[in-house]
Amino acid sequence: MNIVVLVKQVPDTEGDRKLDPSDNTLDRAAVDPVINYIDEFAIEEGLRLKEAHGGEVTILTVGPERATESIRKALSMGADKAVHVLDDALHGSDAIATAKVIAKALGSVEWDVAIAGSEATDSRSAIVPALVAEILGAPQLTQARKVTVDGSTVTIERVTDTGYQSVSGSTPAVLSVVEKINDPRYPSFKGIMAAKSKPIDVKSLGDLGLDAGEVGLANAWSQVTSFENAPPRSAGQTVKDEGNGASAIADFLASKKLI
Repeated sequence: MNIVVLVKQVPDTEGDRKLDPSDNTLDRAAVDPVINYIDEFAIEEGLRLKEAHGGEVTILTVGPERATESIRKALSMGADKAVHVLDDALHGSDAIATAKVIAKALGSVEWDVAIAGSEATDSRSAIVPALVAEILGAPQLTQARKVTVDGSTVTIERVTDTGYQSVSGSTPAVLSVVEKINDPRYPSFKGIMAAKSKPIDVKSLGDLGLDAGEVGLANAWSQVTSFENAPPRSAGQTVKDEGNGASAIADFLASKKLI
């Protein structure tokens, strides 16, 4: 089984993320980059499928040169190789353009299942896996908490508001997973050392048969037109209870038209 795991490098959620005023896009240099948290569950699930059914796990990343750091971490977890789509023209691409690039990149490798995290922490759109499946005309099995493979049939338990649904599709299929699906493994020292020599195939837009006019900020369907930084929080009001605490709180809430 050939498994491709879609991995995105994002700004660390523990950092102070902000937008770049020069073009209103995310300032990725302001915060240390990390693998998108939920993508680690996708990597783990890909590795488990390989262990159960054989084959290879390929990491696929669309991002700047620095994304190589996240690719190497994914390889150190046990993936076999990687494809890195790297092109300056990709800056500012929206979900639609990103999905188009991923779909083209998948066409350059052999794959039976493509696995992604359910969403990225820098956008929270949760639509890229579905967009990729739509572009490719492949089954989309999203929000999976469990994945099983039987021959060319993939079945998932899809998380819903009230429980889960059992959904099946034939390969090649695009999956997305949630955090409940597994516990990602930590890279071992042996894995970290081995990752240094694992192949990373770097591809440009031209290599994929795409034109710069199809991607990038200027061609995005959605853009941030303006933004303002949130004002600093003002000091709160302290109520000292001297027998009138309840009425003082009620007066405060009434002044804010909350009661």
